[in-house]
Amino acid sequence: MNLYGVSRSPSQILFGAGQRHALPAVVRAYGRRVFICSDKRLRQDPALVALANSLEMAGIMVAIYEGTIAELPISCIQEAAALAKAFNPDVIIGLGGGSCMDIAKLVALLLAHPAELSNYYGEFRVPGPVRPLIAIPTTAGTGSEVTPVAVLADPARATKVGISSPYLIPVVALCDPELTRSCPKSLTAIAGADALTHAIEAFTSVRKSPTPELAQTQVFVGKNAMSDVHARVAISALAAHLAQAVEDGNDMQARAQVMYGALHAGLAFGVAGTAAAHAIQYPVGAETHTAHGAGVAALMPYVMEFNRRSRIPEFAEIARLFGVASVGDSDALLSRKAIDAVDALFQRIGIPRSLSELGLSDGQVHVVSIQAMQATRLVNNNPEALDEQAMRRIVDAAQSGDRSSLAAL
Repeated sequence: MNLYGVSRSPSQILFGAGQRHALPAVVRAYGRRVFICSDKRLRQDPALVALANSLEMAGIMVAIYEGTIAELPISCIQEAAALAKAFNPDVIIGLGGGSCMDIAKLVALLLAHPAELSNYYGEFRVPGPVRPLIAIPTTAGTGSEVTPVAVLADPARATKVGISSPYLIPVVALCDPELTRSCPKSLTAIAGADALTHAIEAFTSVRKSPTPELAQTQVFVGKNAMSDVHARVAISALAAHLAQAVEDGNDMQARAQVMYGALHAGLAFGVAGTAAAHAIQYPVGAETHTAHGAGVAALMPYVMEFNRRSRIPEFAEIARLFGVASVGDSDALLSRKAIDAVDALFQRIGIPRSLSELGLSDGQVHVVSIQAMQATRLVNNNPEALDEQAMRRIVDAAQSGDRSSLAAL
């Protein structure tokens, strides 16, 4: 096997408690006019208010859009882009959770390349650099601060769609775990579970033929040596610290480790991609109007069970990273322990154990299975081949909350 790796990341990643205070100096490298994309939390969190004020005190002109809506409907993006165009900023800041960072990416895109967003759906369709973008996460989960993708909701389509291009990677990711202190328990759990799902799917995704054209024609190139490094760091950090961060939101060491894990999970899946859990969640989310992180995490043990036979060594390593390996355990046994460990962690932090707990009805299972197959890139990135019958088997198991039918495969 050829050693092959791909890495795409911001020009700078600043990580650590207090790093938010570097923001004025970071901004000045790109200009003096800033457009901040955020949501209503901006005015409610003193730390975020102080951050915006620090820019103005440094002589930087600031305009703020705080109307970001979760799942990013196109109308929201268009509203923000129109305000940004009138302000004509030198740099865009995405301040908040994944939707705030994604809308900042799309505003930066539309300022540089005005067109219908549908022109950019898919991979490598952004024609060139976008307005400089700084991402500042206030949750630890999506990894959007380092990824080349923005996800939005198009009312003309049944599920969410993505725009993927290396041009969308922020120039700076400023990750200060102190900004997650006010994140409530449920959101900490859902975001962290999302990050762990990113890492596991990146670590176990398809390994593609490493042709010279691969990274030039596909944003997501599958499992590779560099993405594996980031995935291991993410899994280790989240396995050890996510539950503690959920149970004690004032434990800043745990919060820092979870944010560190989410960052590395983003660096992993930003090149390797995700797979079946994400393909299924998109229609599940559309049907149930539930959080993305809750959906992919609820699905993860079932997808792992389905994929186990194709990724026994990787799952065994996940078990070791979770600390559940015993001397003499075979890889086959460890691969099962890995699934149990992920399932147990998600149970501990309150992730739903089935799609029915998310609110999916039995009558919606068929629709979800069909629509999940339409996420071709994600389906093709799954290590175990998927067809309509296999997809239905996963969804049926996840709906009932019983992995046994998949374990028999």
